[in-house]
Amino acid sequence: MAVVSNPLEEAVLEFGRHLRAERDVSPHTLRAYLGDLEDLCTYARSVGLTEPQALDVSLLRAWLARQHALGRSRATLARRTAAVRTFTRHLHRRGLLENDPGLLLGTPKRTQDLPGVLTQDDAARLLDELDAQGPVGLRDLAVLEVLYGTGVRVSELCGLDIDDLDTGRRTVRVLGKGGRERTVPVGEPAVRAVQDWLRAGRPALANEESGPALFLGARGGRLHPTSARRIVHTRIAEVGEVPDLSPHGLRHSAATHLLEGGADLRSVQEILGHASLQTTQLYTHVSAERLKQVHRQAHPRSVRDHESDSR
Repeated sequence: MAVVSNPLEEAVLEFGRHLRAERDVSPHTLRAYLGDLEDLCTYARSVGLTEPQALDVSLLRAWLARQHALGRSRATLARRTAAVRTFTRHLHRRGLLENDPGLLLGTPKRTQDLPGVLTQDDAARLLDELDAQGPVGLRDLAVLEVLYGTGVRVSELCGLDIDDLDTGRRTVRVLGKGGRERTVPVGEPAVRAVQDWLRAGRPALANEESGPALFLGARGGRLHPTSARRIVHTRIAEVGEVPDLSPHGLRHSAATHLLEGGADLRSVQEILGHASLQTTQLYTHVSAERLKQVHRQAHPRSVRDHESDSR
């Protein structure tokens, strides 16, 4: 929205400044929200509406209905609904809307595909069989151990500094989404792998570009998330007979295995850094589906009972 031609578009630009300065949203969220609201402005202009005060529930529902007719996914519709709700709430608080029409919008239910996860045996094989020879091998093992052992996001892993790991307490300080800091426990294998990397691997790659970064790329700079993803895919492929997963898949695996081991949902929420418990609850469905799969495969009457129910 480079050229502003009406008051509604100006209100969207002001809202973007508000998100940057006061809400500290991520660049990705900011781009998504402003893109959604730009589409809303285009639709409003097409029906002759150019003032913020013109936003009412009928207009918003008509806009969302058009998005549905254009084949937008449920995830996109849910995000656009969230964007416009946040926008109308902001306008209402500023006195530009007498009432907040966003409160009257329903939220499209998002279909949640169950994420791929490793079995506990697969995770053990991956980490036990990984070739950790040389500086790069030591780094790769430490990267996978920390991703799986803590459940951190790949961006959080790459943002770690050496001092963020407390080997005595076996915790790592993580800067998560929205600048929120949290302390995450880390297991002994991950601590040991990182110590080996710091002792015998990192010095061989470090240079003046390294700074305090815990994990380094081949040229000595801070490890980039793209490189970390490549490491995960490459190392999993080397082991063989282990499902290919991204770093996010290791995060899913860590959460699932925590719940399978008896961890409570609130604790897993804190470890993962989820702002909402609803996000963490996805992993309970993952565990339940895996248990049902095991039951179907292992119980002598499971398939037979299922077939009889279908007749």
